[in-house]
Amino acid sequence: MKGPLFYSKILLFGEYGIIKDSKGLSIPYNFYNGALKVDENPTQDAIESNNSLKRFVKYLKNLDENLVTFDINALQYDVDAGMYFDSSIPQGYGVGSSGALVAAIYDKYASDKITVLENLTREKLLKLKTIFSEMESFFHGKSSGLDPLNSYLSLPILINSKDNIEATGIPSQQTEGKGAVFLLDSGIVGETAPMVSIFMENMKNEGFRSMLKDQFIKHTDACVDDFLKGDIKSLFKNTKQLSKVVLNNFKPMIPKQFHELWKKGIETNDYYLKLCGSGGGGYILGFTENIDKAKEALKAHKLEVVYNF
Repeated sequence: MKGPLFYSKILLFGEYGIIKDSKGLSIPYNFYNGALKVDENPTQDAIESNNSLKRFVKYLKNLDENLVTFDINALQYDVDAGMYFDSSIPQGYGVGSSGALVAAIYDKYASDKITVLENLTREKLLKLKTIFSEMESFFHGKSSGLDPLNSYLSLPILINSKDNIEATGIPSQQTEGKGAVFLLDSGIVGETAPMVSIFMENMKNEGFRSMLKDQFIKHTDACVDDFLKGDIKSLFKNTKQLSKVVLNNFKPMIPKQFHELWKKGIETNDYYLKLCGSGGGGYILGFTENIDKAKEALKAHKLEVVYNF
């Protein structure tokens, strides 16, 4: 048995800000994917994934039935038969490993599921996001539901605010273009929950709250608008500001060995770095107007280009 593929995602803009109603833009990233599977001779990874699914099934049994119901018997039967999530999506890297799993379980076992083929009204999108938020909270403690939504629909998602999301189109890539968005591998696994709790702790501080509103959210919203309009000049100006704000105010989320590299990008304008997901490790997102320059400046690190301008 092997189910359909669900892809990883990249939140280009909006990490942390969307908790406080900033805009956000999330795109599917087809380089990584996962599917539900049953094997005759499972590997150690498959056994661990299966054990995690067993706990997940127990959790799903207690979800509000007015929100979502599953064919729990079928799910329990498959999990008992050794079903696991076979995934190339790195865990703790900010590219949505648990999101793809949640999307796969909903797709296969949810009753009355909302599908990609129907007219996706705002209400339906919000309902899906709420369902996915409840499901994914099993993995993170608190989830926005966006990662599974992106993975499930395989469409770019524009977040206007908490209660206003829409599927969107993004400007088509310029394959010859020098400008690029890239992933930089920090070589460290990041944990979402501790990073989110540092953020929530900081939110108790009035100075931090006003920085978030007046700087972080302002530049995040501008970046989303610039990207969707294809205004590259303004996009890089705002990304630089965003990179500065993150370096000054989100230090715990940036692995220590990248503080200097982060600063250097801002000083030289060769590249600008930002968080990919909650930070603390995993991938770091980079933006550059000249990918050759960025590759040269970051040659000690592994880069993956995800979008060309």
